[in-house]
Amino acid sequence: MDTHLALTIGGIFILLLLSGFFSGSETALTAASEARLSQLARKGNDAAAMVISLKRRSDRMIGAILIGNNVVNIFASALATSTLISLFGESGVAMATIGMTVVVVIFGEVLPKTFAINRPDQTAVAVGPVIRALVWVLTPLSITVQVLVTGVLRLCGVSVNAGLGHDEREEELRGLIEMHADGGAEVEHERAMLRSILDLADVEVSEIMTHRRNVRMLDADAPLAELLEQVLDSPFTRIPLYKGESDNIVGILHVKALLRAIRAHGGSAPEDLKILEIANDPWFIPDTSTLLDQLQAFRERREHFALVVDEYGSFMGVVTLEDILEEIVGDILDEHDVAVAGVRVQTDGSVVVNGTVTLRDLNREFGWTLPDEEASTIAGLVLHEARRIPDVGQEFVFYGFRFRILRRQRNQITLLRLTSLDNSASA
Repeated sequence: MDTHLALTIGGIFILLLLSGFFSGSETALTAASEARLSQLARKGNDAAAMVISLKRRSDRMIGAILIGNNVVNIFASALATSTLISLFGESGVAMATIGMTVVVVIFGEVLPKTFAINRPDQTAVAVGPVIRALVWVLTPLSITVQVLVTGVLRLCGVSVNAGLGHDEREEELRGLIEMHADGGAEVEHERAMLRSILDLADVEVSEIMTHRRNVRMLDADAPLAELLEQVLDSPFTRIPLYKGESDNIVGILHVKALLRAIRAHGGSAPEDLKILEIANDPWFIPDTSTLLDQLQAFRERREHFALVVDEYGSFMGVVTLEDILEEIVGDILDEHDVAVAGVRVQTDGSVVVNGTVTLRDLNREFGWTLPDEEASTIAGLVLHEARRIPDVGQEFVFYGFRFRILRRQRNQITLLRLTSLDNSASA
């Protein structure tokens, strides 16, 4: 073997190594998780920060890698063809084509990409500095190529600047959450929490508030002894005060403020104590506020309690910080909570539900998918679908359930029985 042939074979070998490097780098840099790289960058890993900056200018990065990869592949094929022609004549063209195709596919594409796809983050961090230098060197050529490509795509009516919008990114995140289906009850609880966090911006406070019918309120004009008795009977620390009519809320009594006032008078309740003087001003919010906005408002105002009103200013109910947190983590029960009988599972598999139970609570408890866009409670859903006020004993079938009206008070549905059509069919 003469020196020229040895140098040619050595050159082809080096070019194949470069081809594998470019192919593996492309796979690693595109597959690397930006979230995990961000964590590494926060810990002081400069190479991870470099990879993030490369990924954010992916057009130039991909352009530079493809230019480098194609140059070395074409150069290696040209050297192999030239060498084989000199050794075997015209048949060397076919031999070079077949041989280089096999070698490039195995060692220049499949092998390095398989390695990189199994270790994307580590590989991306390792090749980042080299690729950054390559991008800097080839930037003028990459920009020229990108301008040409963009121009051709625009002529075809394809936009290359759209990228992923907020909705697309949210759907991608939801997809990632649903992908991790294994892991048992603990993982399922974590997935439910993540889904609830993403839903905060889409759910209004009217869907989770405590309805005015279930709100404990105090008459500000009632005698102090009567007020104290009602406060002691209440499990809540914040209680709305009204004057005249229940819609006319004039303050929010905090139990601690009442106790401080009593202690200031020697531990006994003075007859001249003005309950409104120790009450906080009421905070009214619109029923269309989203949970995300309201959570931020609670944090900014350092409040835990708000009164919900509709577009006409009528009192609708109350919402608390705990209500919003329960949307994320599930029910938070303490020793003072009152167990409200709202859902009772029957032996035949049916469920007896109070009309005021919210659809979100039912969906979360049983894994159902009852729609909550047009109504927030189970009774509201039946009224919306029936388009009339049903009578006791009437049944309706929709969304995979049979709804039977068990009790009605005036025009309000107070008790229903839900039977899954799947369960009834299997029975």
